[in-house]
Amino acid sequence: MKPSLLCLRLVLVGALLGLAAAPLNAASSAPAPKKADRKYVPYRITRGDTLTIELLASGEREFTAAQKRIEGTGTINLPYIQEIRLVGMTIAEAQEAIVNAYRDGRFIRNPIATVTVETYAPRNVIVSGKVNNPGRQLLEPDTEVTILDVISKAGLGETARGTAIKVTRTKPDGTLEFFTLDVESALKGRARKDSGDAAFVVQPDDVIYVPEKII
Repeated sequence: MKPSLLCLRLVLVGALLGLAAAPLNAASSAPAPKKADRKYVPYRITRGDTLTIELLASGEREFTAAQKRIEGTGTINLPYIQEIRLVGMTIAEAQEAIVNAYRDGRFIRNPIATVTVETYAPRNVIVSGKVNNPGRQLLEPDTEVTILDVISKAGLGETARGTAIKVTRTKPDGTLEFFTLDVESALKGRARKDSGDAAFVVQPDDVIYVPEKII
């Protein structure tokens, strides 16, 4: 065989091998599909959390209150000011509330507070009534969870009145707040465009009740 003919055959074989490998290489270099972005929200202090509070004044450490547990009343005890309610606040809001309490009470001039969550309490909502899976649902600390998420997980029963789901919420000051929400319409794709019921964001300790249909 002549050298020129041999070289031509080698070139052709190499080209064919390259074409066969190209789809595989392209597939392996393609970026992996992104997971759906989750909506994160600022963490809010809840009952049972354990906090450490450090207070500075004029650049000096005034005190450190370590392992302070948020009581059922939503408060903790700190030096001088005694009880202060922090439940339901973000970390930034809690720091501001502590600073204001010391400054307004004229205990410390120009204080700076740092709040750290040492232990996160379980964050739950309670679902009862005409659902397939009643009981507690755990909420992640920094993820927005809607009533639609909760009811989808619990599952509406056959006799559930999903257009009038009741939510009872205990506010930071201890008073109760009540909501009536239509979630069934969103589940069945019949929700009005201006209805924000299904997007209602639940909070820890919300009590959710699904009533029975009125026949």
